[in-house]
Amino acid sequence: MKRLSLLLVLQLISFSIFSQSNIFGTVTDTKGEPLIGANVQLKNTLKGTYTSLDGKFSIKYIKNRKYTIVISYMGYKNLSEEINLEKDLTLSFKLKRSNVMSDEIMISSTRAGQKVPATYSNINKKSIGENNLGQDIPYLLSLSPSVVTSSDAGAGIGYTNIRIRGTDANRINVTINGIPYNDPESHGVFWVNLPDLASSINNVQIQRGVGTSTNGAGAFGATINMQTLSLEKDAYAEINNSVGSFQTWKSNVRVGSGLINNKFTFDARLSKIESQGFIDRSASDLKSFFISGGYYNEHDIVKLNISSGKEITGQAWNGVPKCKLENNSAGMAQLVYDDGWSDAEKDNLFNSNSRTFNRYIYDNQTDNYQQDHYQLFYSHEINNFLNINTALHYTKGYGYYESYKYNKEFSKFGLSNAIINTDTITSSDFIYRKLMDNDFYGITYSMNYKLEKINASIGGAYNIYEGDHFGNVIWAQNSINNFEKDHEYYRNKGTKKDFNIYAKMNYFVNNKLNIYGDVQFRNIEYTIDGIDDDFRNLDQNHKFDFINPKAGIYYTINDKQNAYFSFGIANREPNRHNYTDADTTTLMPTNETLNDFEFGYTFNTTRAVFNLNLYYMDYKDQLVLTGDINDVGSAIMANVDKSYRTGVELSAGLKFTDNLRWDLNTTLSKNKIKNFTQYVDNWDNWKTKEQDISNLGETDLAFSPNIIANSLITYNIKNLSVKFISNYVGKQYIDNTASDERKLDAYFINNIKIDYGFKTKLIKNINLSLMVNNIFNCEYETNAWVYQYTFEGERRALDGYFPQAGINFLAGLTLKF
Repeated sequence: MKRLSLLLVLQLISFSIFSQSNIFGTVTDTKGEPLIGANVQLKNTLKGTYTSLDGKFSIKYIKNRKYTIVISYMGYKNLSEEINLEKDLTLSFKLKRSNVMSDEIMISSTRAGQKVPATYSNINKKSIGENNLGQDIPYLLSLSPSVVTSSDAGAGIGYTNIRIRGTDANRINVTINGIPYNDPESHGVFWVNLPDLASSINNVQIQRGVGTSTNGAGAFGATINMQTLSLEKDAYAEINNSVGSFQTWKSNVRVGSGLINNKFTFDARLSKIESQGFIDRSASDLKSFFISGGYYNEHDIVKLNISSGKEITGQAWNGVPKCKLENNSAGMAQLVYDDGWSDAEKDNLFNSNSRTFNRYIYDNQTDNYQQDHYQLFYSHEINNFLNINTALHYTKGYGYYESYKYNKEFSKFGLSNAIINTDTITSSDFIYRKLMDNDFYGITYSMNYKLEKINASIGGAYNIYEGDHFGNVIWAQNSINNFEKDHEYYRNKGTKKDFNIYAKMNYFVNNKLNIYGDVQFRNIEYTIDGIDDDFRNLDQNHKFDFINPKAGIYYTINDKQNAYFSFGIANREPNRHNYTDADTTTLMPTNETLNDFEFGYTFNTTRAVFNLNLYYMDYKDQLVLTGDINDVGSAIMANVDKSYRTGVELSAGLKFTDNLRWDLNTTLSKNKIKNFTQYVDNWDNWKTKEQDISNLGETDLAFSPNIIANSLITYNIKNLSVKFISNYVGKQYIDNTASDERKLDAYFINNIKIDYGFKTKLIKNINLSLMVNNIFNCEYETNAWVYQYTFEGERRALDGYFPQAGINFLAGLTLKF
């Protein structure tokens, strides 16, 4: 019996081996010149490769059956061919030049391309569109490795946030078509300012770690590069509508002319998104449009993009106090006493739902902002090996947030006391606005060279930002002619000039090994003039010169395996708040430095792809919250000498059958400050600003879970697609003390997505979608803040946690003509 079993096993192995074959081939242009780095893919499999220095490729050990082989190369027409694999095949492909240039040329210099030793993920238009039912971009990228998302309103619409490897959005470099999107002063990324941008995105590349050189504020842990709509050769029209929980409604219309006379194209989108939000009074009213016009020929592209977003959102920035989440009546009473809440705020605290509570009860406690983007691109292909690209851009932003403050002194707003009869009134309730009026403009440029063994780029940017910050009091309850309407109580201006230039080269030593080098020089000059909202003088000027080098090697082990190693240095200047909040009586914050080491390994077959990445990110002078305060008692961020992030990222794609696929990734990490000192305000000695100081040694970096895992199981049958989506995020500390008293609990969330598509004689495609989020109705929080203090001899805290919605749904209908 044992011999029979062994014989059967040997027969199965033999059958498996002899039912596999190899594909060998060459890709050239019509003149027979080899095309180096052409992409070769077997359609609907996980198997693919690139051509070598002589234009040759091989795909080995493939199951014998029919395939569609797809060849693509920038500037050439894609070629696809049906093959029936019964034995080893040797193929030859000749690609024809495209009669129009590819839009990819405009952004290629800021992307990690083929065989570049960098850690990155590419997300295509199809993947983005399938999940785009109204939630913002962070949620559409949430299945990428090491990503954690959060929503102030609790449902993914309005103010949303993304972290990558624990790195916050202020340190993630974001570009749209190679043009910086981060706010130049705060370094923040406000996705809400361009609602439904996802509907105009063609693809996204997320680089983790230092990554390759790009434009804008230096990447300090991750980069998100987005490309908007590329050329659509055929005319189209599309209507999208989705509805869901919390009175959510998204509607957009997209139209495009296709390529007119083989030269001109026009695309447009108009969008509106509304939602009441999961959190009380966190409604969003979002509008946007996108217009693009282009001229194409064989060697040139001229393209103009105009986009605008307008948002009105209810402020849900304060979160839910921990005592409220736990329905701790004694804790809530103490909070009201310590923090000086009004009677109306107290009633709201005790009588609201513990998971949807919002402290703000003023009807117009809203954020209002409009941002307009203008981008003009020109690309020219000098010859088959050299192209140049440039872009002019201008962004206009204007808006404010409006707040109600209870029982504040007139002097806090630069006002004299009110005199009523013979009584002097020193305080009042106020409504005020904090406003921003800013302009951001500049130029980006690049030149790309590709010949035989060398891929090289030179590029850079020069950008100027001018932003006015000011505040107006629009109402005071107890005012009697002691201020004019829209009284301005502070004003300051930030001006930032940012120049960078970079050079990159990928040298192919042979068909196995290539060496990559990349260096960027960046010059920043930042000036602030005027007074802050606490009347401190902000006049200051800062200059930085940074050199950011990167280097690495990429080794192709065989047609199934490759590996790489890279090292990069990034420097980041402090942002506006680091400067404006700094204690002027002590040292100002200095720049942060990151030394990033990355090692990656990939193994792929026709049915499976496995990726392993090891990283070590070593920080010098990272800016973190320590509890320290400035000369007027406001919290500041301070440089800590040594800190690090290290971990392993594992990802896999498994295609069990043509209908069933499983994609998953896991990040295991340690994120530490090597010697952390905590400062805690002592309210019992407030006049002296005395603080309690504790040396805590090595602690965990805040908001850096040790485990992040994602899973996507997809089953397709005919016109139906079913996806089961899972996301696990481990415990996160909400400050840098690594105390279990101040943490976000681990959570495990599961969603289901169902799509059904069909067509009629009049409509090319009708797609019905249903997304059910958090199907097990898990109660969890994804973000928080905390402020500790000593009062009446005991340690206390003010805090706010951000609960996310329980089970909720979004349903969509798409019509394509």
